[in-house]
Amino acid sequence: MQKKTRPLIHPRCTGVRRRTFLMDTGMGFTGLALGAMLFRDGVAQAAGEPSGTPERPARAKSVIWIFLCGGVSHVESFDVKPALNQFAGKSIEDTPHRDVLDPRKVDGNIVGGNPAHGGRKILMPLQTGTRRYGKCGLEVGDWFRHVGTCADDLAVVRSLWTIHNDHGAQLTWHTGRHPREGGLPTLGSWVNYGLGTLNQNLPEYVVLGQPTGDCCGGSWTHGGGYLGPEYAGVRLSTDPKAPLPFITPAGNSVDPDEQAAEFSLLGRLNRLAGVHYPDDAQLRARIKAYELAFLMQRAVPETVQFDQETAAVRRLYGLEHPTTRGFGELCLTARRLVERGVRFVQVFHGGGGGGAWDAHSAIQKNHTSLAEQVDQPIAGLLKDLKQRGLLDETLVVWGTEFGRSPGAQGDGRDHHPQGFSAWLAGGGVKGGITHGATDELGFHAVENRHYVTDIHATVLHQLGLDSRSLEVPGRRRLEMDHGKPILDILG
Repeated sequence: MQKKTRPLIHPRCTGVRRRTFLMDTGMGFTGLALGAMLFRDGVAQAAGEPSGTPERPARAKSVIWIFLCGGVSHVESFDVKPALNQFAGKSIEDTPHRDVLDPRKVDGNIVGGNPAHGGRKILMPLQTGTRRYGKCGLEVGDWFRHVGTCADDLAVVRSLWTIHNDHGAQLTWHTGRHPREGGLPTLGSWVNYGLGTLNQNLPEYVVLGQPTGDCCGGSWTHGGGYLGPEYAGVRLSTDPKAPLPFITPAGNSVDPDEQAAEFSLLGRLNRLAGVHYPDDAQLRARIKAYELAFLMQRAVPETVQFDQETAAVRRLYGLEHPTTRGFGELCLTARRLVERGVRFVQVFHGGGGGGAWDAHSAIQKNHTSLAEQVDQPIAGLLKDLKQRGLLDETLVVWGTEFGRSPGAQGDGRDHHPQGFSAWLAGGGVKGGITHGATDELGFHAVENRHYVTDIHATVLHQLGLDSRSLEVPGRRRLEMDHGKPILDILG
């Protein structure tokens, strides 16, 4: 079978070109909005836009991508290692598990045996209690006891690894590439590019919370890269008075008729510019922003009106408590967005700098405090999606850029890219299972090892997409960029 590609700019065939199409869609803003809708509906495919149709039967319609910035300890969350208590205070070389330091014991390409990142250090005991949950008996650290109650809906992947041992791994988690390569398309932008929207009044790709801080102010972790700015994530706030600054009406100073006239003029000017510069990515993004801004003036504020929810739902997300309210509002907004047809919702916690979860010291205090903010809201999101019948079509992914070392760094743990965990739920993923493994101390991923783009490939697979068919001419991607779906966790 001939390999398919999706052109980014140039038409797939002769016929109606973008400049002709823009000329023929009518005058003013209405014509531009109609043009965008016709593109998305497949009427104007000759102009080279993605079809918005899955390439295979899809199990999921939307994705909620939860990212905890800074590096959550895997050995005390979803890959609990009792051996750390048994050998606490000893160096790894003085335990029966000394072989974990030898990268030759691990198959494949790894980041291995670096003494500066947990190798030849004194082992630290677990800093939290643990218990088993659900019929599956998943052992979870007490920092995530609420998420633990959802164990039978989780597929925990315990064998991830990444190429970067510093917080540039935040970018790697979202793009699959090393940060020195710059801002490349993120997973959310690929989903946006491949499928488009299910709701014409809201963005296809929404970003909630403060993004990571070590990669160009975080913009690269939700950017469109070479796909263009129109495929980047749109940041929203949960403040109902100002959820998105550029869509806020001007108040009493501009009446609706005057505002409509302004948009019509902008539409004419951009339409005329589009005739002369039909392949200008920045122009396309600006036109799209004007269209979307007009439509979002009602849709976005309504999305963050939490008083529309019942008291029971508000309690489920922890909105009644100051500790959980902030992240609870983000998780509730994520549910309301996918409910309204948003394809990809990216939820950050602890963004800025290296990330709040970067516990080089006082890990017990750090992780206890941060987990109290997110644990109940995440569990509430899973339970709410499930009770509404949305979990079957919504894929929830929980991740962080790397784990934390089995060895002590004072009273903290260092960065650990050699082996760490993530979990997925809903969207056709099997629940109540674990996949892959690290060694007895949580040092290396040793069983069913997965580079982080295998998570990307799994998400695309469940949406009915294949990253190879989304390739852009002239932008060849490495094999490891594509990853492979983790079929063992799929129903």
